[in-house]
Amino acid sequence: MAKILAVTNQKGGVGKTTSCVNLSASLAASKQRVLLIDVDPQGNATMGSGIDKHAQQWSVYHVLTGRCDIEQAILPSRDGGYDILGANADLTAAEVELMEMDRKESRLHDALARVEDQYDFIMIDCPPSLNMLTINAMVAARGVIIPMQCEYYALEGLTALMETIAGLRETINPDLHIEGLLRTMYDPRMTLTTEVSRQLINHFGDQVYRTVIPRNVRLAEAPSHGKPVLAYDRNSRGAVAYLALAGELVRKHDIKGLNGKSTRKTGTH
Repeated sequence: MAKILAVTNQKGGVGKTTSCVNLSASLAASKQRVLLIDVDPQGNATMGSGIDKHAQQWSVYHVLTGRCDIEQAILPSRDGGYDILGANADLTAAEVELMEMDRKESRLHDALARVEDQYDFIMIDCPPSLNMLTINAMVAARGVIIPMQCEYYALEGLTALMETIAGLRETINPDLHIEGLLRTMYDPRMTLTTEVSRQLINHFGDQVYRTVIPRNVRLAEAPSHGKPVLAYDRNSRGAVAYLALAGELVRKHDIKGLNGKSTRKTGTH
């Protein structure tokens, strides 16, 4: 059964979509079967995966509103090695339509039941707000990855997000937990960055990923080419960082690769 992870932060501009696309590609490069789901009406994860969001016949909007089965809407990414369920501006209408539907918070969860056995990881890219789309993602997910910059306002937003996760765990999804906090756009030369990073580790301990994602020009350039950074510049610092993060995630869950063997190495610490 797939590990379903929502990548979310109610604060925008923290590298959420960048992390979702590049972690999906890096997991795929690590021999994992990956599905990326874009539930942001901006469709940036879709475009960053080499899919023209304006030319999709079927999208996550059609799946959530029951207009097609999920299998019809899943496409292969162009260069990422993973599958994608894309999104575009049509998804904005879904927020209104879902309010009138049965099991409105669980539409994505129900759809994924049809395909989750086909994947090792399912990554969900959420919009930077708490709305019905984000709730659908968190009801479907079992873990939440929180990308964040190490700055003062990020800590304020983190508190609100923690409260949201706790509320959903109590009312709708008791399996939901914080999978990990990911430090993005990391610049160790800045005193505030290192101070906030230290606070995060002191407070959250092992929930903070050891891997940090650096500020990197190649990471910023890759989406304009419709590629994950791994396909754009495999040797860049950004690509190396996301490969390290994928390895950390796979080792944490001791997930088997396509050859059926565990990807965890023995005798390491």
